[in-house]
Amino acid sequence: MNLARILDKAGAVGTLGAALSCTACFPALAGLATALGIGSLGLESLGLVRYLPWLAGLVLLSNLLAFRSHRVWHRLLAGLVGPLMIIGALEVPALAAWRDWLFYPGLVVMLAVSIWDLVSPPGGRACRDCEVSPNV
Repeated sequence: MNLARILDKAGAVGTLGAALSCTACFPALAGLATALGIGSLGLESLGLVRYLPWLAGLVLLSNLLAFRSHRVWHRLLAGLVGPLMIIGALEVPALAAWRDWLFYPGLVVMLAVSIWDLVSPPGGRACRDCEVSPNV
């Protein structure tokens, strides 16, 4: 597994974990966090405020690294949408009114692209660093 795929998976899982740590901020995730037992850790906004933008940036970096080796534009665009939505929701004050409308879909997009990458790894003729055989 190459570095870009490892960074992408770490960023996606870390972003979801940071969002689950703040059940008061995002009540839609409260049921899942309670079922997993994360709500009792008392991490309320620590994960959201400090770690989530960094983890979304990590996913952005991994997608750019993956694009350098694969040159698949639709994967790059799909991989950039989720992290940019999360960073925009948390870091851009002008988008504060849209926080819920950007944050939740951004998480879903990041998770979907990560699962898509696991199920159907990027291949193709331009792939130099693939460990799997290219899809022809």
